[in-house]
Amino acid sequence: MDTIITRFPPSPTGYLHVGGARTALFNWLYARHTGGKFVLRIEDTDVQRSTQASADAIFEALEWLGIDWDDGPYFQSRRFPVYEEYIQKIIDSGNAYYCSCSAEKLEAMRAEAAAAGRNPKYDGTCRDKGLSKGENTVVRFKAPFMGTTVIEDVVKGSIVFQNSELDDFIIQRSDGLPIYNLAVVVDDITMGINTVIRGDDHVSNTPKQILLYKALGHPLPTFGHVPMVLGNDRTRLSKRHGATSVTAYRDMGYLPEAMINYLVRLGWSYGDQEFFTREELIEKFSLENIGKSAGVFDMEKLQALNGDHIKAAPPAKLVSSLIPFLKAEGYDIRDTAYIEAVIKTLNIRSKTLKEMAADARFYFEDTVVYEEEAAKKFLKAASLDPLKALIKELESLGEFSEKALEDAFKKVMEQTNLKLGKIAQPVRVALTGKTASPGIFEIIEIIGRERVLSRIRKAMEFIERRKENA
Repeated sequence: MDTIITRFPPSPTGYLHVGGARTALFNWLYARHTGGKFVLRIEDTDVQRSTQASADAIFEALEWLGIDWDDGPYFQSRRFPVYEEYIQKIIDSGNAYYCSCSAEKLEAMRAEAAAAGRNPKYDGTCRDKGLSKGENTVVRFKAPFMGTTVIEDVVKGSIVFQNSELDDFIIQRSDGLPIYNLAVVVDDITMGINTVIRGDDHVSNTPKQILLYKALGHPLPTFGHVPMVLGNDRTRLSKRHGATSVTAYRDMGYLPEAMINYLVRLGWSYGDQEFFTREELIEKFSLENIGKSAGVFDMEKLQALNGDHIKAAPPAKLVSSLIPFLKAEGYDIRDTAYIEAVIKTLNIRSKTLKEMAADARFYFEDTVVYEEEAAKKFLKAASLDPLKALIKELESLGEFSEKALEDAFKKVMEQTNLKLGKIAQPVRVALTGKTASPGIFEIIEIIGRERVLSRIRKAMEFIERRKENA
């Protein structure tokens, strides 16, 4: 079997959006699954809207997702001589011709066809004139009048187009720029692309591209048109459904592993399995399991899946990803071993890295701000004696291990005849400012002796001040 060669050809007119990222991912996974090649091509023939900044943003998003390419990036704007060569081949073979019809004449054709109830299209005025290239001429492809053009689609099945519905479409504008359909076909031929997986909004372009392949005597690639990604209201995904830029999800604290897992599941399935590692996706991905119905983007499902990936990731692997979020919170970043220890206590309860960084505040700031309800409920006069007794036990500990800390708390329980909760909750509020947090012994072990004792003493001072002001 020939080596599978797929491609992803974004237009650099903005960021990489969710739908585009899924298309890139499907092509990349299929190439990796089959041991093939994945080509990156930048389709920047729209010179008015294309920018290098957008191209760089696309590269950045792909790199964050871990989608690497084997060939490219190619830029269409640097390939005009190649397109010119292939356009001339099509003209020389008798499959295209020069057309000099003015914009006014074309508009009159459309108006006449519409008035007669016909499909508005070019009427072939210049088809047999044998015109030469001129200042205002375009090149048109000679579309067949009869018969059908069929897409043998691996996702949708056979799609049949009546050739009578096609017109002699333009392949080169009067300024010399190639039209999209021509450039795409030439690129795919010269880059050896034999598998084209793309959104089903391209279905209408495919019959024209098939005719160009045939005119150039080149075998057709395998086509697979995948359904669009919709918002939860079943309309095309847009900003009103949440962020659509891939890098926006990175900045919100999503992991690339979770993002690719979620994107693949928007239109592809493998039994009932929902959670996939990158390696599992490469192993299991196939075109046969791409669905025929549109995927619905659901932020809550993405967030839940992201939480699962955070839990599954080794804490050490999350350190570098979490650091930017810690810095954004203004924290004094300590050594990576400290951050890893913090992650171990927060990963089972965090849905995003941004949430984790916010919840880690008490680990990095020396001044604890007590939640009002937490302080009212647990930082009371009755807590002073057990807190004082705990300070004494903690000061005498040789090490701050979990076992040693448990023993210290048990001694205070015996001395005060209080249950663990009556002691641990005031300590929790003293250390974190909140009533919900990771395990109290984990927190104490990570924060360390000096800061623990300091925070408990400050909590006792807080209680004393409240007594005085009562």
